[in-house]
Amino acid sequence: MTEFFIFLKLGYQHITDINGYDHILFVVALCAIYRITDWKKVLVLVTAFTIGHSITLALAALNIIEYSTELIEFLIPVTIIFTCITNLFHKSSDNALAKEDFSPVRYVLALGFGLIHGMGFSNYLRSLLGKDENIIPQLLAFNIGLEFGQIFIIAIAMGLGFLIMNVFKVKKHTWNLILSSFVAGVAFKLMTEKWFF
Repeated sequence: MTEFFIFLKLGYQHITDINGYDHILFVVALCAIYRITDWKKVLVLVTAFTIGHSITLALAALNIIEYSTELIEFLIPVTIIFTCITNLFHKSSDNALAKEDFSPVRYVLALGFGLIHGMGFSNYLRSLLGKDENIIPQLLAFNIGLEFGQIFIIAIAMGLGFLIMNVFKVKKHTWNLILSSFVAGVAFKLMTEKWFF
């Protein structure tokens, strides 16, 4: 059980580590168009992302799939930029009580982009696992830790959004534009640093 909690903590620390800010940027981009009252939708969205990255994280850690690390490091900021671009086209209502339409395509994209991010996590996890034969408990603990970390990041991002929109009276659409543009700008810089072609 102690080893389980060690890997759970490592998963949490890995996603919340400011040095690995590419994953933080993606999680922030995912929730940029939502209000704090949409927390259930955001939880489903992040769970779709977790399912995606859990699949490839497991496959890569078990050496079932191989991939180019350089390509994955390039594709991660591409997923962030793409998510931000879709955010910019989202029409937000400034009425806090209004029901908004959120495309189910976002859940599919989150799942698909999770597959790419999982490969990004796998090098770190493989270095921790060493030559252990049964890695399933460690994989499970690491993924649960990642999920807790993502929820923590979302809580901060959505709490900040609540403050900006309700205390400083910034319109939701404006906040989405500011946040998504900032995240896309940072991701673009990261993409040029990791240029693959």
